[in-house]
Amino acid sequence: MAKLSHVDKTNQPTMVDVSAKVSTDREAHARAIVEFPSELASRFIGGDIETAKGPVFQTAIIAGVMAAKRTHELIPFCHPLGLSNCQITVELNQQRQAVIDCRCKVHHRTGVEMEALTGASVAALTIYDMCKALSQQLVVKETRLISKTGGKKDYFYEGD
Repeated sequence: MAKLSHVDKTNQPTMVDVSAKVSTDREAHARAIVEFPSELASRFIGGDIETAKGPVFQTAIIAGVMAAKRTHELIPFCHPLGLSNCQITVELNQQRQAVIDCRCKVHHRTGVEMEALTGASVAALTIYDMCKALSQQLVVKETRLISKTGGKKDYFYEGD
């Protein structure tokens, strides 16, 4: 059975020592989905809606990038990373759900999947926050890692 990476020999929480690892180009792609009730979904006809707090998807993109850059301040054992890039897109799928994709890149000794997951999650929560005055029935349905490359082993989500 695999050993947990953030627990030491005495079963205490610890940060992983990456000092001996080689820096490589690393990328991660995470996705979050926000489900809207039908009366709210119909308001996104043009791809975004304006609320009293501003344009929903545009604001979510900014919030997600800001969060990805500060992941190490939110997740206790994440190493601070100077991201090379963070791109977030928000699109409506055929089920009228907001599909948030966050892609992060770094040249470092540790992966960037937590930054991608954090970016997608905070973008989803921002959509929820901006739309909650219009409906309390929004659902942040899922957040998952889609892919990661450049570390010990690559990962690609193959669907359910």
